[in-house]
Order: sequence, then C-alpha cells, then structure tokens
Amino acid sequence: KICDNLRIHPSGLGHFFPSKQLSFSHRVGYIEPLTTPMRHPDFCFNTSDRTALMDMRYMVHDFEHMCRNLQPTSRLVLIDLGASLSYHDGEQEVDADEPPILYLLRLYQKFGFRFDHIYGYEVTFKEPKDVYENLLPIEWMPAYHWINVGVSAKKGHARNPLDSILRSYEENDFVVLKIDIDSSDVELPLVHQLLEDDSLLRRVDQLYFEHHVKFKEMAPIWRSAMKGSLKDTFDLFYQFREKGVAAHFWP
Repeated sequence: KICDNLRIHPSGLGHFFPSKQLSFSHRVGYIEPLTTPMRHPDFCFNTSDRTALMDMRYMVHDFEHMCRNLQPTSRLVLIDLGASLSYHDGEQEVDADEPPILYLLRLYQKFGFRFDHIYGYEVTFKEPKDVYENLLPIEWMPAYHWINVGVSAKKGHARNPLDSILRSYEENDFVVLKIDIDSSDVELPLVHQLLEDDSLLRRVDQLYFEHHVKFKEMAPIWRSAMKGSLKDTFDLFYQFREKGVAAHFWP
C-alpha cells in the first residue's frame, strides 16, 4: 500500500518515456539512459550555462520499485565521498539553487526515503561549527557524520570507506554511494574495487559518480583531472548497470 503511493502514473514510470529508451534493473527499476553530455541535455546547447551544468533533473529514479525491495529491517545509508555542502567551481560560485548533494537528499526525502546514516568525507578543512551551524540543514543533523579527512584508495585502509563503512552494512540495506573526489588517482581505484568485488557491489543500490574523462565541453572545469575517454565512461557505467547497480552521472 505504501509503495503504491509512489506510483506517479497508473501505468508506471515507463508511461512518461514512450521511446522506451530507459535502462532497467531488477533491484532499482528504471534508470535514465546512458548518453552524452553526462548531465542535463540543455548543457549541449550552451556549455557556458552553469544552471544547465548543475541541473540534476535528467536523472530517473524509480522510487516505487526501490520501495518494494525494502525490508522491515533495511537501513537507509548515504556515503558521500567529496562532501561539498557548499558548491564552488574553482573560485567561482556556481549558479545553482542548492548544492547537488542537498538536492539529492531532498529528492529522496520527498518520496519517503529518509536516511538513517549519512557519511560525508571531505579533504578540505572546514570548521565543524560552520558545518553544523551554517551548511548542514538541521533536518539531517541526527543522521549526519562529518568526516573531515581525505579518502584512501588502499584496500583495507581505515580511510577506505568501502572497507570501513560499506562492509558494515547488509545486502538488504538501501545504500547510496556518491563519488566526486576530483582526483582520478583516488576515485578510479575505489570505483574498480567496487566493480570487481561482488560482496561490496551487492551492498550498493544507487551510485553517483563524476568520471573525469577527456571531454572538450568540460575541459575548462575538469582541467588536469581528465583521464581516459568517453568510451571508458560508458563501458564503466554499463558494467555497473549490468550488475544491478543504478549508476548515474554526477554533475
């Protein structure tokens, strides 16, 4: 009954996509198609438009399907690697209504998904007083763990969240993992560790990852972080989706 309330059309989510160009996973339902520009399509028409750059409405989340896979004991967890509670593009403020992670939290909350634990890893130092009094909305205070250290890509390391945090949860928990560290040397080993370890992969339901590859339109922003090609991106995300994880491009 509860999950029925999340059906946005009597025919289901697919009704809004007559082209049927959606991905589907038995674990998380429908997902937006994998296509360039790896963010909102409006970015194609004006690559200097910072609003289009950060617009996350291109993502498709099948909350009804996700709801039906929850168990009475399921815990809802978000692991945020690169936890920017205030958003900057270099030295410039990005024109966005709110930081992307807060938009995502509000989206899940709108459909009844309130996280029990939110782990925010961020290497750039911020005064805890500023985080908890100015940046973090009070509604998420009970669930939020601010971890103001860099992430390690070394397997088994205490600062490798896949080993120290993710492994502590069960397959029937609902886990969202966001990776946007802006360092390929750290991001890619973590992503491949996840992809190659089924015991970890079965614990992740939704993955958001900004893969910094060589992409002309994003070069002014990604700069030296760019490694690999667009083919590498599509191959990587396809593999995650083939294994049942809803892999989304993070803006």
